[in-house]
Amino acid sequence: MSSNRWLELGISEQLAAALLKQGIKQPTDVQQEAIAELLAGNDIVVKSQTGSGKTLAFLLPMLQRIDAGSKSIQAVVLAPTQELAMQIVRVAELYAEPLGIRVQQLIGGAAVKRQIEKLKLNPQLVVGTPGRMNELIKSKKLKLHAVKFLVIDEADQTFELGSSADIESLLFAVNKERQTAFFSATYPDTMLRYEGRWMKQPKKIDITPENKVVSTIEHYFIVCDQRSKLDYTRRLLRAIDAGPALLFVNDTNQIANWEAKLKYEGFKVEALYGDADKQRRASTLSAFREGKLEAILSTDVTARGIDIADLPLVIQIEPAIDADHYVHRAGRTGRMGKQGLVVSIITPQERFIMDKFMKQLDIKIEERRLFRGKLLNEAQISQAVRYAPNDENRRNGRPGAPKRESKVVRETAAVEREGKAVREPGTAKRKVENIQKSAAGQNNRSGKASVKNDKNGRVSSTVQPKKKQSTGKNKGAPKWLKQKWQDDTQK
Repeated sequence: MSSNRWLELGISEQLAAALLKQGIKQPTDVQQEAIAELLAGNDIVVKSQTGSGKTLAFLLPMLQRIDAGSKSIQAVVLAPTQELAMQIVRVAELYAEPLGIRVQQLIGGAAVKRQIEKLKLNPQLVVGTPGRMNELIKSKKLKLHAVKFLVIDEADQTFELGSSADIESLLFAVNKERQTAFFSATYPDTMLRYEGRWMKQPKKIDITPENKVVSTIEHYFIVCDQRSKLDYTRRLLRAIDAGPALLFVNDTNQIANWEAKLKYEGFKVEALYGDADKQRRASTLSAFREGKLEAILSTDVTARGIDIADLPLVIQIEPAIDADHYVHRAGRTGRMGKQGLVVSIITPQERFIMDKFMKQLDIKIEERRLFRGKLLNEAQISQAVRYAPNDENRRNGRPGAPKRESKVVRETAAVEREGKAVREPGTAKRKVENIQKSAAGQNNRSGKASVKNDKNGRVSSTVQPKKKQSTGKNKGAPKWLKQKWQDDTQK
């Protein structure tokens, strides 16, 4: 492909020069197909994985068609979250400046009065979230009758997350002769009804790469009970000292609970809430990028727009709901050819989900266990135990353990330990009594046993000769005769 491929696609020289200045020499697959259709004036539906270049795919033809001399809003981009909207704004400003086009963000969590004041500067492109834009439309501060280009990024999440009434009011306010484009990393069948309602014979673009997940990412899963997931999350964060981690949960209502528990365990962790104000969300992401936080808790929706180039670790406290969402989560790490790690914590009942992802995504997700602060498989654990110190081998009954001591040696050592205990103050007398009883039982046939301390304080047992019992022959004999028989016996 030649270096002027951007010009061949129909991109203007100004925009092509700006792309080369940013080091972007060639378009991606999704950019090649989407730009051609958009410049041709067609409505399009684009499904392409995270990190494939969707943002430039709709921004470049949009900016090229905007009239910089007009004071009307000519293009609108809707995004489901504040983070994604601000990410689009930063990219749009970079390429709009050489063209003299003004860009404004209209997102929730920011001051409404300030946004209204900036609208007086007559921006030609606005990027925002449905709730705030609908609020401005109702207050008659935002007029979209001149809009000729409408893009809904992460369309499935935008329709699912936003109020249907807000989105419909906004779409009704936009010029009916507009060109509409839906872009998304995941595209469920439920989106078909929105296509029929708001689009005109859209062209479908589905970019499915040979490898949906980049090869620089390792995939593991750990099996535990549901109640143990917090403990395993804590152990993983301490065991894998790779840097900050992104933690995924499925239920938005549980984020605060997980945040409180992890903070109680001593971790520097914050959560991304969909309804948090702009300043808090921005400060959370800034602290995360600067390494001041050990982890961020997020759902699939609030993670849209999180772009951290050096994110090393993704932990799924709860597994993704489908393969597309797994790709989206895994795509947060391993970017730009760097190494990444995705660890899923699942229950035994969720094991089938990992099998399904492996088949659908053609990747290997290995089962691992936490052993001595490392993620190891069964073979690695067996090898580690085999060559472990003798005490570890002895506990596990592994080869390499020392030979068992004889019974005599063990009993001698026990007597010596008891002797040491006797010398120490505050020891119980019961131990000595037990030794005495044991010695007495073992020597019952030979005589009476006794236990005493020698001059070194050690416990020793002695056996006194057993007196010969009367056979009954001298019963009733006189005392002088009994004494005579006893003397004869002793002789």
